[in-house]
Amino acid sequence: MSVNEEKEQPRRRQARGERRIAQLLEAAATVFTTTGYTAASTNAIAREAGVSPGTLYQFFPNKEAIAIELGVRLMHEMRETYGEALAPVDPATPLEQAVGSAVDRFIAFNCEHPVFFALMHGPDIPGRITEEHDALHATLLSRIEDLLSSLLPDTPPADLTRTAHMSLGLYKAGLELVLAHEGAEREAYIRELKNALIRYLDPLVGATLGQPEPS
Repeated sequence: MSVNEEKEQPRRRQARGERRIAQLLEAAATVFTTTGYTAASTNAIAREAGVSPGTLYQFFPNKEAIAIELGVRLMHEMRETYGEALAPVDPATPLEQAVGSAVDRFIAFNCEHPVFFALMHGPDIPGRITEEHDALHATLLSRIEDLLSSLLPDTPPADLTRTAHMSLGLYKAGLELVLAHEGAEREAYIRELKNALIRYLDPLVGATLGQPEPS
């Protein structure tokens, strides 16, 4: 065996291992979404992945380890999503457009990854996921406050914090309803969620957004 072939073998094994991990995480996402974290089992995840429990245990010692790995990956992707969704807003952007764009990005992520909601809001989720989610929640609130502060520079910090909490609370309540429905009914709830946020925010920032910047 040549030196190049010897180097290539570990790389192939690593690639196979990464594909197997991705396969197991995808299966776990399906099982957690369908049955919830508490009722899920490693046997069910292995069955969904089309592998033996022994193969699963080569990569993960238990259900908790799978959930943590899945949760960490999803939260990393979620951070990227809200980084785009909560980017600074051009003051000339109408409030409806600003809210609609942000909500669409968040909803798209959660509809693409329904296990995110199942893991983050279900009972008995692993402690590390709770800690990671709390950190994500705090960062998200901070980003909303920063966005509001740029639109309402004279507003007291306590008022900005309260508005950020209310906005996120309205979104999370609406998200649960959105994810509980499909098709046309889901679209209707998305419209209702956008309307609720717009009606709440309009008296606060409506006079700021939709106005061109002074030349």
